[in-house]
Amino acid sequence: MKGVSFGQYYPADSFVHRMDPRAKVILAVLYIVATFLCKSALSFFVLTLSALALILLSRLPLRMILRSLRPILFIIAFTSVINIFMTKGEPQNRLTPEAWRIAIYAEGLWNALFMVLRIATLIIGTGVFLTYTTTPIALTDALEHLLSPLKKLHVPVHDFAMMMTIALRFIPTLTEETERIMNAQKARGANFSSGSLLRRAKALIPILVPLFVSAFNRAFELAAAMECRCYHGGEGRTQLRVLHYRLSDFIAILILIAFGAGLVLLNRQGIGYTMK
Repeated sequence: MKGVSFGQYYPADSFVHRMDPRAKVILAVLYIVATFLCKSALSFFVLTLSALALILLSRLPLRMILRSLRPILFIIAFTSVINIFMTKGEPQNRLTPEAWRIAIYAEGLWNALFMVLRIATLIIGTGVFLTYTTTPIALTDALEHLLSPLKKLHVPVHDFAMMMTIALRFIPTLTEETERIMNAQKARGANFSSGSLLRRAKALIPILVPLFVSAFNRAFELAAAMECRCYHGGEGRTQLRVLHYRLSDFIAILILIAFGAGLVLLNRQGIGYTMK
């Protein structure tokens, strides 16, 4: 799976897999909003439990979910360091002596923990609702249906949905291509892990050039294949599978709305540390 959360579909027979793709897109948006509503320690605890519950409901391997977080470890670490050293708290909560106007406060540690949980649950939630449990074709149909009102404004909704799905589809392919090129360059004596930052940046040029060439070749081949199949956009096209909402889809949306409202109420309880 190459540790990439976007563009990967894991086949399984679960409640989340059987949901309407339009409902899953709506649920993903609501879950993103819910992650940003959390401000207190109690609400973040409940948010973490919800992410674990989503993994269980979707029957996804926990190891695969954790492996998908590896590409964002740098972002998580950088965000944590910024929050730890840049957050100012109460004088009685200072944990280290102040040096060059920088000190570590208990509030900084809490904020760093909250940001780690927010980013992790954000990736897990969007991955579970979208790419892990929804095929690219179903995701294209869902986006096209949800954005169909924009057709009255002459917005090419079908083309937009198709481009987004193709981009998601080729992320794992480009990742594999990058790894293959790096292994070929290493076999020729290239070194990407030692030397100064400028030297390592220059060492990436032999990777970027063939990667761009390969990406453009794939794009030309895909365009030729679509033209050979007489693809001319969404005008006059019909769908093989007609989407239908089920009662369980509406219930899931209502549950997630109530979940977001519950997080707001938990923030007001003032239990534990609360972000300002």
